[in-house]
Amino acid sequence: MPHKATARVPASTTNLGPGFDVLGLALQLYSTISLEEIDKGREIEVTGVDVDKLSKDERNMAYRAAHMVFDKCGYAPKGLRLVLRNGIPAIRGLGGSGTAILGGLLTANALCDNPFSRAELLDFATEFEGHPDNVAASLLGGLVISMMQGSHVHSIQLDCDSDLRVVVAIPNFSLSTKAARGVLPKMVDFSDAIHNVSRSSMLVAAIATGKLEMLSLAMADRLHQPYRTSLIPGFDDVAESAMRAGALSVALSGAGPSIAAYCTTSTDEVGSQMSQAFRRNQISCDIKVLPIDSAGATVQMSRS
Repeated sequence: MPHKATARVPASTTNLGPGFDVLGLALQLYSTISLEEIDKGREIEVTGVDVDKLSKDERNMAYRAAHMVFDKCGYAPKGLRLVLRNGIPAIRGLGGSGTAILGGLLTANALCDNPFSRAELLDFATEFEGHPDNVAASLLGGLVISMMQGSHVHSIQLDCDSDLRVVVAIPNFSLSTKAARGVLPKMVDFSDAIHNVSRSSMLVAAIATGKLEMLSLAMADRLHQPYRTSLIPGFDDVAESAMRAGALSVALSGAGPSIAAYCTTSTDEVGSQMSQAFRRNQISCDIKVLPIDSAGATVQMSRS
């Protein structure tokens, strides 16, 4: 393996309200992962955002994912150098772990001359991550609908209106997916299940047809947000402030704590009002106005 592989992987926001563990949307916020074989040993460099929350040893997700590919194709590298330039806030509901996993899989696959298809890599990533929504969106770009059949992921990608922007309020605290799943009920009411099926179906149709005025109704959720928002001080204030400022709809980003407002206009005002609402609840936050990434993850080869 005389070359270096470099992957650029977009962040993602998932669920979009009612599409729990099914819907994902790729965003123009990126992490970059480079991988090359060296003569011996292990070198892992991590720079960028939230580096204190990211492993710099063999527990690093990108490194572990790379070894998943090597193990599956029967290759034992003499040594590896991995560089992760992290652009995605960690444990904030923006798919940061998924981007690291995909980066490791894609670069290792490229160094091995691409023995696995992207569909197979998506299965590997889902096996690693535990659910397909983040990794499918980051891999494919756009809006992605995913479902599981055994251990295989079926995904369909849809392009989005080029005017759609996601204004993300990223609070200064983290919330693990495990903790956010821990507050969910083990059983749901039949009427709530019907509610979410109808809204998630309408949401996909609204984005596919450009009828974005339907988002405020279509993003209503009863399966996870009523429970998870209790973990996020000021959620209702932030959401209501975004809507008053001109957002089409508001939802948790993934498991949270980030809050995503969907807009075609007034993005700066929406972001300002979301930030002020968090401050009223004694929480500081970063605001990012993010277009949709339509290309998904990319990989380039270069000489070491």
